[in-house]
Parts: sequence; structure tokens; C-alpha cells
Amino acid sequence: MTTVSEQSIRNALAGVTDPGSGSTLPELAAVSGLVIKDGNIGFSLEVDPAKGPALEGLRKAAEAAVLGIDGVTSATAVLTAHRAGGASGPAPAAASGGRAQRPAPQQQQGQMPARRELPGIKSIIAVASGKGGVGKSTVATNLALALAGQGLEVGLLDADVYGPSLPRMMGINRKPESRDGKTLIPLENHSIKCMSIGFLVAEDTPTIWRGPMVMSALEQMLRDVEWGELDVLVVDMPPGTGDAQLTMAQRVPLAGAVIVSTPQDIALLDARKGLNMFRRVDVPVLGIVENMSYFLCPHCGERSDIFGHGGARQEAETLGVPFLGEVPLHLDIRVAGDSGTPIVAADPAGPHAEAFAKIAAAVVASISGPSAQRAAPSIVFE
Repeated sequence: MTTVSEQSIRNALAGVTDPGSGSTLPELAAVSGLVIKDGNIGFSLEVDPAKGPALEGLRKAAEAAVLGIDGVTSATAVLTAHRAGGASGPAPAAASGGRAQRPAPQQQQGQMPARRELPGIKSIIAVASGKGGVGKSTVATNLALALAGQGLEVGLLDADVYGPSLPRMMGINRKPESRDGKTLIPLENHSIKCMSIGFLVAEDTPTIWRGPMVMSALEQMLRDVEWGELDVLVVDMPPGTGDAQLTMAQRVPLAGAVIVSTPQDIALLDARKGLNMFRRVDVPVLGIVENMSYFLCPHCGERSDIFGHGGARQEAETLGVPFLGEVPLHLDIRVAGDSGTPIVAADPAGPHAEAFAKIAAAVVASISGPSAQRAAPSIVFE
């Protein structure tokens, strides 16, 4: 395999011209976050926020130029605009002898431009948590199935690039196809259209990417997929409050976020951070789900509150958001998810499916109101 060098990439980018203005890439942007891995190239183009919306052609031209280098198998570029809006050009590179200067306090702060909606998708819901291990992916997949059970056309996007679980939980172990070599056809099971980075890499292969490549991958899985007409796209977010969450808030108008937590105090503390993050970027919080809420012994029927009980309900009341419902800790839910047939599909008439159906009904009621049609938020970088 031909080894791709950083210099060859920078040389190719130096010759790129913006099709809209005729200016060269070095005149309009600074290249940063360059990642090279096995022929897969990712990088950011730091541009003036005021020009950002008009430079999509430059981004595509940059990807095409890098893709033309011998040995490159994929190229993803993302526009970033974190500098002051009054700046006239790209920030000086560190290699030129100095560090990029922060804008003076009196200068206007840069804002990310509002992003366009995804054609054909009526509502996008993020299922998130402040920490891992609370069963967020289980809630996301079963929520998607419960929404479909209400007669909606539903898609499911696995936004956890580092730990994708959708392929196993939805029982899909093949790669997506493409009609034109540019857009992917989502894979489908249980009447849900699905997309995950896990469809493209082996299950035991780690994804070792930096932020710009994660953001680019999410952008492509959102926009370079033939989702068709969907009533709801459920996005299974990675845990925490990092690049993926900000990318979703910046790129698409989220109808809202569902926060998943378990009852114990430490999980609720992290859930509160996740909830407040969405509030900071003006994404409505549709409510909190208490997962692993209690345990019913399959032999004697005795109930045990292993992690406590009712903490998420109380937290929802404290924070002024809806409490969407509680899901028990049960072996059947775990076995169903591991087997590729989530509990809502495996036992649609059972009590666990009923719990998810109630959560889905509450979500539908929230996104069907007057606030359902929202513009993408503007993110201010300070």
C-alpha cells in the first residue's frame, strides 16, 4: 500500500480553489486536525464564520483533491469557525512562528451558522446520557421500535463512533450498499432504517479517531445516507458531553433530547450535566427515563430496588422536565438486546414493551406540539 504523507496532503490542498469565489484554499482557510490512518484522511478547515455558509463548495473541493492522492481511500473535511467574526482571514498557523491569537474581549464573538434540515426527516431525537453503563442504547433501540409500533416511519442512527452497539442490538451484520458511490443505503431490520459506523468496521476493531474525524463521520452518516421519508430519526448518542453532542446540535435542528439515567445519585449527577448541556445549546429536553429502575425476581416475584428507586423522577421534578417513565432491570431485556431482537420486537405484548410504548407516546406528544419545528441553534464560542 502506498504511504500517504502529510506533506502530500498539504500540497494538494494548497492547489484547491473555491468554486464560488475563485480564491485559493490558503486564502480562505487554515488546515488543522489532520489525521492519516490506513488511507483514511480527516481534517478541519478553519474559516471566517461570516463566510462559513458559502464555503461548502470549498470543503467538497478539498475532499476531492485529497481523494485524488495515490493511496487515499477516503477523505473527510469539516468546516470549523471558532474565531471572531471580525477576522478577515484564517488564523496564523503555529508553524509560521507564533500561536493563533484569541480575539480581544471587545471583539464580536464568532457564531456557528444555522444548519439546514435533513430533507424528508420530520423530527430528530437524541437519546443521551451523562455517563456510560446506564443502558442508553437499549432505551434508544426499544424507543425506536416503540415509535414504529405507533405507525411512524422511523430511522435509528448510532452516533457512538467509538463504541457502536447498534449492529448487535438490531441483529445486522452486513455492510451497507451505495447506488452512486456517494450515498449509503441504510440497512433495515424490525422495520427500522439503521446506520452505524459499526456496519463499516469489524466488531473487534477499535476506532482511533480525533475530534474532526468523528464530526465528519457523523456529518456523513446524517447527510450521505438515503434515509427517505421519516417521521422520526432516533439518534443513539455516545455518553458524555463532547464532540458528538456538539456536532448534532450544530448540524441539525434537534426536536429534543431524551436523557437516560439509573436511579443512583452518581448517575443522576452525570445525567444532570448532560441535560444542562442540551439546554446550553438551546435543544429542548423532552424528559428523563429511569432505566434499571427496579428488579423483579423471576422466581418469587419479589421486588428489589438495587440502585434505589425514584431518583430520576425526583430529578425531573427538580429540573422542571417531564419524567417519561421507568424501565425495570430484567434478564429478558438484556437477552433480547444481545440476540439482535430488542424486547419491543421480541415480546411486543409484554410489560417491558408496554413501558417503552408509554415512553414513546410521551415523546410523540412532545414533538408534535408547536415547538416541534425548530431552527438549528447558534453556538457561541467564548
